[in-house]
Amino acid sequence: MQFPTRWPAPAKLNLFLHINGRREDGYHELQTLFQFIDTCDYLEFKLTNEPPLVLHSELNEVVAPSDNLILKAAKLLKKHTSYSGGAEISLEKNLPMGGGIGGGSSNAATTLVALNALWKTGLSIDELAELGVQLGADVPVFARGFAAFAEGVGEKLTPVTLPENYYLVLTPNVHVSTAKVFSDPDLPRNTPKLSLATLMQNTWQNDCQTLVAKLHPQVAKALDWLVEYAPSRMTGTGACVFGEFEDKQQALKVLSQLPADLSGFVAQGLNQSPLIELIAE
Repeated sequence: MQFPTRWPAPAKLNLFLHINGRREDGYHELQTLFQFIDTCDYLEFKLTNEPPLVLHSELNEVVAPSDNLILKAAKLLKKHTSYSGGAEISLEKNLPMGGGIGGGSSNAATTLVALNALWKTGLSIDELAELGVQLGADVPVFARGFAAFAEGVGEKLTPVTLPENYYLVLTPNVHVSTAKVFSDPDLPRNTPKLSLATLMQNTWQNDCQTLVAKLHPQVAKALDWLVEYAPSRMTGTGACVFGEFEDKQQALKVLSQLPADLSGFVAQGLNQSPLIELIAE
C-alpha cells in the first residue's frame, strides 16, 4: 500500500463538557461530546534506518523537544513494538496552542497512526488508542477517528453521528493551561451524570467556561461578541470559542464582521476524521 508523506492532524470541538467529580487520583470524571473539524495541522514523516527520532518544528523554540507530544508518541510506539529504525518528522502548525481544540493530542494520535502504518508495526486501532491514553485523555478519540460521546477521564468512547454544521471558531491570543483550570478550586465539579439520550436533548454547556472567562478577559470578550450572532460556547478548557451555523455562507458573513482585535476561521464539523479516511483509502 502506498501511504502519503503528509498526514492530517485535525482539530476537535467539545460540543459540551460537564465535570462530574474529582477522583482520588486527582483526575476528573467528565462527560463530553467530541466532533472533528476540517482544519488541521499536518505532519510529514521520513523513515530512517538509524534509530534516532528527530522533530523539525518552529515549536522547538517554545516547547522542549523532550516535552513534545509528537516525539513522545513516536518514542512510545517505538519502545512498545521494539522497532529498530527511526524517523524525521516535520510539523506544519496551523492550530493554536492552548486553544482547547486538541492540537497536541491530535498530533500525537496522527504520529501513532502514521508511524504504525509506515513502520508496519501492525497494531490495531484499539491498541493505538490504548497507547494514546498514556499521552493524554484526548488522544484516543483522535486515534479512533469518529465523533464520540466520552466519559470517565475521556477514554470511554461511544461513537455518535451528529449534524455536520459549520462553525466560526475564534482564537483569542492567550494560552490557557489545562492543568491550571482543572486544579482551580473554583472549577464546578458537581454536574450530575446523565444518559447520552438526555444530554442530546438538553441545552449544551461547558463547565470550564465561566472560570476561564473570568481568568482570561480575551476569552470573555470573544464569547460576548460571538454569542450575538449564534449559539456559542468555549471548547475544552479554552481559549477557543465557537459559534454554530447551518450553512457556510452565514458563518463567513459573520467572520467578515470580526473586530480587528479578534481572529478566527470557519470550519465544518466532521463525524469522521480525515486521518481515518486517509487510512481507509
